[in-house]
Amino acid sequence: MALADSVPGVSGGTIAFIIGIYDDFINSLGTALSKDKEERKKSWSFLIKLLLGWVVGMGLAAFAISSVFEAHIYAMSSLFFGFVLASIPLIVMEEKETIKGKWLQSLWILLGAALVGGITYLSTHTLGGVESLAWGELSFGNMLYIFLVGAFAISAMVLPGISGSSVMLIFGVYLAVIDAIKNFLKLDFSYFGGLCALGLGILVGIFTVVKVLKYLLKNHRACVVYFIIGMMAASLYAIIMGPASSSLEEPKSPMTFKTFSVIWFVVGVLLITGLQALKKKFGTIKK
Repeated sequence: MALADSVPGVSGGTIAFIIGIYDDFINSLGTALSKDKEERKKSWSFLIKLLLGWVVGMGLAAFAISSVFEAHIYAMSSLFFGFVLASIPLIVMEEKETIKGKWLQSLWILLGAALVGGITYLSTHTLGGVESLAWGELSFGNMLYIFLVGAFAISAMVLPGISGSSVMLIFGVYLAVIDAIKNFLKLDFSYFGGLCALGLGILVGIFTVVKVLKYLLKNHRACVVYFIIGMMAASLYAIIMGPASSSLEEPKSPMTFKTFSVIWFVVGVLLITGLQALKKKFGTIKK
């Protein structure tokens, strides 16, 4: 999920939905502060495992993976294009009983697609931003801005189809956050305050949006599923535009038929079908 969120146009929520842990993810977040001790214990057990994987993934993204994406952005975009495209019919099949006969709710596909399309367009038009999260370069206003961006970005990351990196790009903090993570992992603690502001925003955002999502998944699941399908379909456009993202040191042209890699596209399709086969063999992952 962290690796996906670090790539322009790809969402960690998409990965969670594809491999079948999305409901457990949302429910665990929703019951992490439950008064029921047993429920709280199960939730934190699940979330700690997920967090450890997320930290490893983000560390890899900040150091090693970023250079791979820079050098082979079209191959990686083709890989994720195949991954997402192959996922959509699988999700439709898994949720067929939920959406069966509910044609009116299918209008939510258009709303989901419009949301992701709008965010993708805006990701090339930043709304100000912060150049650095280093302590000496941050004002109180910058800290508050980073807090609010963190809350909004994590709300987007939870939704399949919306790239958290694209949201941070829109608000002009993506490069500063990646730089802060790199330097903090090198034990430069001058970035600690900025990262804390981001982290607090993430906590506030995630526990706020999760309550809404948990309610909607329980009471309006068909609308949510259609909305997610729309977001995932539009994320194909986001992936095509990914190479032009300002998160890259040297933004390139959007992916075209000439730069599209059929081989990596096929690898992406095979990866998702392989994950699906493993899920059927071992069952959906539980808390």
